[in-house]
Formats: sequence, structure tokens, C-alpha cells
Amino acid sequence: MSVGRGGLAGTIARGSLPLLRRLGPETAHDLGLAGLRSLRPLWTAPVVPSTLAVSCAGLEFAHPLGLAAGFDKNGDYLDALGALGFSHIELGTVTPRPQPGNPKPRMFRPPAGVALVNRMGFNNKGVDHLVERLRRARYRGIRGISIGKNADTSIERAAEDYVTCLRKVYAHADYIAVNVSSPNTARLRELQDPDGLQRILGSLLETRALLGKEHGKQVPLLVKIAPDLGADQIAALAAGVRSLGIDGIIATNTTTDLSALGPAWPSAHRGGLSGTPLHARSVAVIAQLRAELGGGFPIIGAGGIVDADGALATLRAGANLLQVYTGFAYRGSALIEEVLDALCRIADRASHRPG
Repeated sequence: MSVGRGGLAGTIARGSLPLLRRLGPETAHDLGLAGLRSLRPLWTAPVVPSTLAVSCAGLEFAHPLGLAAGFDKNGDYLDALGALGFSHIELGTVTPRPQPGNPKPRMFRPPAGVALVNRMGFNNKGVDHLVERLRRARYRGIRGISIGKNADTSIERAAEDYVTCLRKVYAHADYIAVNVSSPNTARLRELQDPDGLQRILGSLLETRALLGKEHGKQVPLLVKIAPDLGADQIAALAAGVRSLGIDGIIATNTTTDLSALGPAWPSAHRGGLSGTPLHARSVAVIAQLRAELGGGFPIIGAGGIVDADGALATLRAGANLLQVYTGFAYRGSALIEEVLDALCRIADRASHRPG
């Protein structure tokens, strides 16, 4: 059993990847998305068997593989990305007001391996733009929206920004991710501490209760966490999330530990590291979360999934669903096909086991 291929568009897109890698990473990203949108009419969406379907956080996913937040911050390419066959796409991180993010250059490509370092800083066109794009989009997979705070909003008033975003995206989201773990917005990771979580998530849960009555649906809230937490911090966070009644965790964001890049990595190129060097740490965090939270708690595994082996290791660690970013930036639709083929083979073997 295997999935369908991307057809002519997939062949063209894969052939363009070496050319894009000759450009700066942010330029390559923008041009790649523009090219993807122009090729959308040529895409042949993967044919995925129903045996890969996953129920998680009260939602039905066609299969486990989705696209992480940050790839399409503004919803401008949702339909084009959706045509590639992702079961879910997480847009954002979006903030109440538009903001340019950190000064350029702010994304760097290490010379070896599948990895990126970025300090983008929640650059986005603002929540109102995203909502307008969602209204027009035709994508019928699961739509996740990652919400955050503006850079000039104090940490003490951060909850106001998160609540503003929640109110505006609620009607258009299948789930909402609360990003308190980006390393590129000053002091944001303080919100992962128990007091910070209580302040942010408590306000969001209160608002969701009101919005749920207004819209006749309860949209799941998930919190996205960093890989740089110690074991005691992860245990405390898991306990806090469970006691508050949050619906799931996304593990993990990028790491600020750049030691894997070696001493020659320029000090001016600081930021959050993603890709292959992140995977082992992400898997370890997921495994501890699963042990802390039990078998039924929803976990989306993200961080360093660049091939099928990485995807399967993330699932074995305890993730219910998967998200890719850096691996997709490097490999394009070939990564989607490889992961889905591997999942199909596992499902096929399971269906033929006796008894």
C-alpha cells in the first residue's frame, strides 16, 4: 500500500529545491511559497487509506502528518499547502496587530545537515488579515491557529493579546495553539512557568467558555512548549496543563542550544534551532510528557522530523500526531510521500496479522 504522488507539480517542485537552496533561506521560503501557489492547479493530492485516520482532541484527522506553525503565518497559502496532502495545517503565529518581526537577516542555514536557525520574531500581517484569508480559503483539512503576543506588549499584559486573538479566530479554527515558547520574543518563555501558564491559560479558558456558548462549539486549546525545559519543569508544566483542563500539548518549539552547530557557528547568527539537531531532545520531551500525562492525553509531536524514521520515532515516543517544518523546507513533497508511505506499510502489516 502506498500513497499517490504529486504528479507533474510534484516533479517540478522537487526539481526546484536545489535552486532555492542557493538563495538566502528567507528569500527561498518566500519564493517557494509563491511557486507552490502557482502550481496548485497541477497538484494531485495523495490518496491516503482510511486506516491512517486519527481521532485526537475531539477532532478527526485523515492521517497523522501536518504542517507546523510558522510556514504560513498569515494564511496566504493555505489552499496551496493543503493540496499537498497535509491532514492539518497550523497557521501563525499571529498577533493582534501586524508587526515586521526582528531585523533581517533573521534566518540562517547551517552548512551541514537539515537544520535552520531563525529569530523571525512573530512577523505577521495581524489577526484581522488572517481571519479574512480563512474566510476565503477552501481547504477542508483541520485548521489550527497559533496565537501569540505583540513584541511591544508587556509580559504582564500578554493575556490581553492572547484573548484578543482567541476571540477573532475562534469561529474559523478547528483548534487553537497557544505559543508561549518562541525564543525570539523577549521574555515570552516566562509564560511557561506555573504562574505564567495560570495567567494566560486561565484567561483563555474563561473566554473560550463564553465563545463556546456564542458559537455553539468548543474549540480545543493546545499549548506549544519549548524543548529546553528541565525534567522538573516539564513535570510541573504537565501538572498545570492537566489541572487547568487544556486539551493538548504541542512538543516542541525550537531550541536555543546551538552547541550542535559547533564553535565555528557565528555568534551573530543566534536564534532558535530546528531540524535534525533538535529531534532527539524533542522525542525525549514527548516521552516524558506521555509518562506524566498518561495514554489518552493529546500530544502533537514536532521538532526535527526530516524523514520517515524520525516520524516513526516521534510516534513511538508517544505523539498522536506529527508536524513538520524544516524537513519540509528542505525536502518538499518528497517528505510527505515518504512519511505517509511508511505509515501505510505499518497499517498494511497490522491489517494482515493473524487474530
